[in-house]
Amino acid sequence: MKSRNDQRKKRHLRIRRHIKGTADIPRLNVFRSNKYIYAQIIDDIKGVTLVSASSLEKELNLKNGSNIEAATKVGELVAERALKAKIKQVVFDRGGYLYHGRVKALADGARSKGLEF
Repeated sequence: MKSRNDQRKKRHLRIRRHIKGTADIPRLNVFRSNKYIYAQIIDDIKGVTLVSASSLEKELNLKNGSNIEAATKVGELVAERALKAKIKQVVFDRGGYLYHGRVKALADGARSKGLEF
């Protein structure tokens, strides 16, 4: 029997066949662990991370890095950094996770600060 994470990785590979990040419209990738949540904006053509944010960062002042509030703040932070880097539109990559809970909160937080996807 495969673990849940192995199943997620397989789903992520299926999703990645269709989602590509370019210099004009990069990919917003989400990774969620049991303790924290991470977001990266990636240009897949060059293979570089343009902007990133996580619930580990001191400026967010989070007591718990793995709840919906933390995910919303990480989404807002990654959107602010993206807008500073002149990135307005992205393709959302949920990383094989269900679009629910923390993943949805991160996406809503990024949209609320002006990121389009």
